[in-house]
Amino acid sequence: MFKPKRVIFEKDALNYPLGQSLYKQFNKAHHEVIMLSSNRVKSAIPGDDLPSQYENGKQTLVVGIKKSLKFQSCKPSAHYQLPLVSGCMGQCEYCYLNTQLGDKPFVKVHVNLDEILDAAKKYIYERLPEVTLFEGAATSDPVPVDPYTHALADCITFFAHEEHARFRFVTKYTDIDHLLSLDHKGHTQIRFSLNTDTVIHAYEHGTAMAAKRIEASQKLAMAGYPLGFIIAPVFLYPNWQEEYTQLLSSLSQKMPSHLNEPLFFEVISHRYTTKAKNRILQVFPETTLPMDNETRQFKYGQFGYGKYIYPKETLTDLKHFFTEKITTFFPHASILYII
Repeated sequence: MFKPKRVIFEKDALNYPLGQSLYKQFNKAHHEVIMLSSNRVKSAIPGDDLPSQYENGKQTLVVGIKKSLKFQSCKPSAHYQLPLVSGCMGQCEYCYLNTQLGDKPFVKVHVNLDEILDAAKKYIYERLPEVTLFEGAATSDPVPVDPYTHALADCITFFAHEEHARFRFVTKYTDIDHLLSLDHKGHTQIRFSLNTDTVIHAYEHGTAMAAKRIEASQKLAMAGYPLGFIIAPVFLYPNWQEEYTQLLSSLSQKMPSHLNEPLFFEVISHRYTTKAKNRILQVFPETTLPMDNETRQFKYGQFGYGKYIYPKETLTDLKHFFTEKITTFFPHASILYII
């Protein structure tokens, strides 16, 4: 659960019941609460240099309003982003959000949830009779703030009653017990991002360990949610094959033998852009992330910029490894992609 050092309320946030509720919660818990007379959030977050600005941003929760209800595209994973939360409390050194959310990457929740869901209804109606898929974690991890807002719980209930819509989100966190008793009707798909403890210790600061994520996924599987796993980013380090094998073995031992829907897997190898590398080295000057351009292959991506990926031969071996292991441990699961 996210325990922010400071909570900043944007102008007009208290005009909504959720904003009022959050204001009472955080004042009662004796958090540092800041009311803005304008919406200049970053001026209220301290920091003299980039690492301290980053650290203070990660410790800040902003309570505000989603003014634009024009949803962003989320291809290829979904049709639209559902803008519940932006930012993440985690401090994963490799995260692409390091280059997207500025020098002070705060977490922001939107209190006008009813307006957001009303907008979602319009998008659903426009695509009838097709089913419309909404992604709730395109630029965030919404789970750590949900014990405060219950936005995920409200969305799961909303989409349960929408025959022509589905909801999905991904997380590295485990505050999901309040979701277990919901009547989701199988319309919400939950994915867990998994990695080895070696990777989590080294690079995924402030996130739940692998065993805790697996335990949470077991609870959700038993509650009947459609479930998937993103193994990412895969790093090739000494003993990587043994440790990823152990990770998959541990997961297989925890999954119920009977699932409402087959599991699915997505596997993504580590890659980085020049822009990301430069920002990571500024924020984490002591990082040990493997970002030696000489050992990578440069490849242009679908959005027009290039990434440094593992060499082709290495990726071929990686694909063979994960295909074999996932098929062995989860013979009924589907592998969406290994890249």
